[in-house]
Amino acid sequence: MMKNEKEYGDYILDTTSRLLAIDSPSGLTRRAARFVQDELKSLGYASSLTRKGGVLADLGGKNAEDAIFLEAHMDTLGAMVAEVKENGRLRLTPIGGMNANNAEGENCRVVTKFDGIYEGTFQLNNASIHVNDDYNDKKRDYNNMELVLDEDVRSKEDVLELGICQGDFVCFEPRTRITESGYIKSRFLDDKLSVGILLGYAKYLKEEGICPERKVYLHITAYEEVGHGGSASVPEGVTEAISVDMGCVGDGLMCTERQVSICAKDSGGPYDYEVVKGLMAAAKKMRADFAVDVYPHYGSDVEATLRAGYDVRHGLIGAGVYASHGYERSHRDGAVNTLKVLAGYIPGEPCEQ
Repeated sequence: MMKNEKEYGDYILDTTSRLLAIDSPSGLTRRAARFVQDELKSLGYASSLTRKGGVLADLGGKNAEDAIFLEAHMDTLGAMVAEVKENGRLRLTPIGGMNANNAEGENCRVVTKFDGIYEGTFQLNNASIHVNDDYNDKKRDYNNMELVLDEDVRSKEDVLELGICQGDFVCFEPRTRITESGYIKSRFLDDKLSVGILLGYAKYLKEEGICPERKVYLHITAYEEVGHGGSASVPEGVTEAISVDMGCVGDGLMCTERQVSICAKDSGGPYDYEVVKGLMAAAKKMRADFAVDVYPHYGSDVEATLRAGYDVRHGLIGAGVYASHGYERSHRDGAVNTLKVLAGYIPGEPCEQ
C-alpha cells in the first residue's frame, strides 16, 4: 500500500493550482513547460524539451526493452484574435473546443507578440440586456460574441496602436478554487490536474525509494487539445503508452469526481483489452475507488500516438471531472485514486542504495 496518501493528495492539488495560474492554450505553453521542468528538477529528475514543446523525463526503472510511456497534457483550450473590428472590439476564433456560450462574461488576457498583455472580457455583441432586444434569443457563438478590451479604444486604429493584431493568443481566466471539503474547481483541470498527478507519481517514486520493474518515461504534451499532442517523441523500447487525462462525469457514466475512471472505449475505439484489464486489477489491488466507462465524445494523447504509427499497447485513466471543457470540478480523492492505480499497475521494489 502507498504511504502518506494525504501528503500526495495535497501536493497534487497545490501543484495543479500553481500550474493552472500559468496561461497555456495550445501553442503558447513555454511557461508551463518551464514550470513542469522546474518541478521535476526539484524532485530530482532531469528532463528535456521536445521540438514540439513537450517535456520528456526518464523516471527510472529496470527493463528498458518493455518501457511504459505516461502521457498528460499541459496545453488547454483558449482562443486567438481573428479580427480587429472597426469598433475596437475583437472577434475571436477558438483554440480547441472552447465553447463560446460557456465562456460568456469570462475575463481574459490578450497576449501580444511584442507589446505586453491586455485584459478584457468575452461578451455577447451589444451585451447590455437593457438595450439589446435579442439578448435572450441570440445564439452564443464566435460570430455573435466579441472580446471587449479594458482599454480606452474606440476604433480599429486604437487597438492596432496597442500592438494587438490578428494571431495574438487569448487566455481565459481559470478561476481556480480548492474547497475545505477537497474539491478543486477551475477551468482547464483538463488536463493540468493529470500533470499534477504525474508529478505526484514522480514524487512517490522518489520519496518511497521505489525502482519500477519497467523503465518509466513521462511525457507532458503541448498540443493535445488540437489533436497531435502525443504523436511524437516516444523513446526506444516503449511497448505501452497510457494517457492520464480527465475521467468523464455525466449522464450514462459511472464515474464520480472522487473516483479514478478507467476508459474502455471512446470515440477513437476500444483501448487495449489487456491494459484495461490490468488497470482494473491494479485498482483492486491498491483499493482504489474506480469506475470503468465508455466515453461518447473523447480523444486522447495516446490515440495520437497510435495514429502516428507507434506499435504500442494503449490505455487511458484519469480522475473524474465534471463539466468538461467548462468550469470543471474534481476532488482530491479522484487524484489520489488515479495515483494509486499508477503505483499498482507499474510494480517496483526498493531501489538499491
